[in-house]
Amino acid sequence: VQLQASGGGLVQTGHSLRLSCAASGGTISGYEMAWFRQAPGKEREFVALSRRTGGERYADSVKGRFTVSRENAKTTLSLQMNNLKPEDTAVYFCAAGRPALSAAAVPSMYYYWGQGTQVTVSS
Repeated sequence: VQLQASGGGLVQTGHSLRLSCAASGGTISGYEMAWFRQAPGKEREFVALSRRTGGERYADSVKGRFTVSRENAKTTLSLQMNNLKPEDTAVYFCAAGRPALSAAAVPSMYYYWGQGTQVTVSS
């Protein structure tokens, strides 16, 4: 499966962005799908998970502001980001894998990665 992330950009604090992750060469229906982000000089961190059986998980830092969803059932993962803050500035990556729920926040548990899309939030 190839993943292509898009939708990043430069926004002001409090504004919104919607990221998309399009799959090709296969579907996402059989995978746990996650968003991670990586700020300069920092490790890649978990943002949100869309479970293949339904349900979502979020990092505490984005809970209540971000919403992950699957669209077109099999080919697209989205991340709606509201009330953005400067600390949300990072490159955002989508990923597909089959980790246990307890390991869903671990980047090495994912098989496939998108190329990343830059999100910059100005204060």
